[in-house]
Amino acid sequence: MPFSISDFRSSGLKSSGARPNLFDVQVTGAPDQGADAKSTEFTMLCKIASIPTSSVGVIEVPYFGRMVKIPGNRTFDNLSVTVINDEDFKIRNAIEKWMDALNSHETNKSQIGGAASASNLSGQIQVKHYKRDGVTTPSQIWTFNTCYPVGLGEIGLDWGSNDTIEEFTIDWAYDYWSHGQFTS
Repeated sequence: MPFSISDFRSSGLKSSGARPNLFDVQVTGAPDQGADAKSTEFTMLCKIASIPTSSVGVIEVPYFGRMVKIPGNRTFDNLSVTVINDEDFKIRNAIEKWMDALNSHETNKSQIGGAASASNLSGQIQVKHYKRDGVTTPSQIWTFNTCYPVGLGEIGLDWGSNDTIEEFTIDWAYDYWSHGQFTS
């Protein structure tokens, strides 16, 4: 069958497709060390996020000279976000304090209690995706559970960088994510 634009348009691609710039990211339940940056500030200054890869491993079992493949364990890549830096470094300072509480630069120990539990070292992140119809209810939402920062990217300083704002990345480890669809 020859290519048909009208068939392509009617094949399920509603309006003009999902847009990657209609999203927000919220961090909740951060330990006290991360409380310096309000969740609304993080949501407003989080410029880039991605829905990480989720993979199911493969276990190969030999059987009569052939390798039979069986589904293995699920693994998750880290969640990476890019944040616009403000002049007070509120978000960056909060993440540095959070990471210091997880493992101090000087003592190589956790600063939160003697027997730190995952609940007081971690938070939750939600990535919400919106439609172009102007409705403020997200159409998709990904919830990342038991999150904590594991990587804080550099901020490049350069005298030749005029008319730009500093940015940095944060990599988050988490136990698992769940995905929900919403209808508006």
